[in-house]
Amino acid sequence: MADPMKIRAQMKGDVAEIRVLMSHAMETGQRKDNDGKTVPAHFIQTMSIALNGKTVVSGQLGTSVSRNPVFGFKVKGAKAGDKVTVSWVDNKGDKRTDEAAVA
Repeated sequence: MADPMKIRAQMKGDVAEIRVLMSHAMETGQRKDNDGKTVPAHFIQTMSIALNGKTVVSGQLGTSVSRNPVFGFKVKGAKAGDKVTVSWVDNKGDKRTDEAAVA
């Protein structure tokens, strides 16, 4: 299972700035290990950000995203104390969901 995501959500005026660090290997399927064997592809395919249970961002990722990716979003209509939920699913069916409160 993947390490917990690091989520920072802070109000900047009337906009919540959300930054997420996702711990994931993000293997492309093209790299070779020390024995010359191809390392199988293992990458996040879908991700979503919800604010108080309502999806505000969703997207698809691919093999071109680096290891342990960091994403940033700005969301209007949030307020301090709101719950931010970040979820992802990778190509092997692994899933991760973490939450944070807007500060």
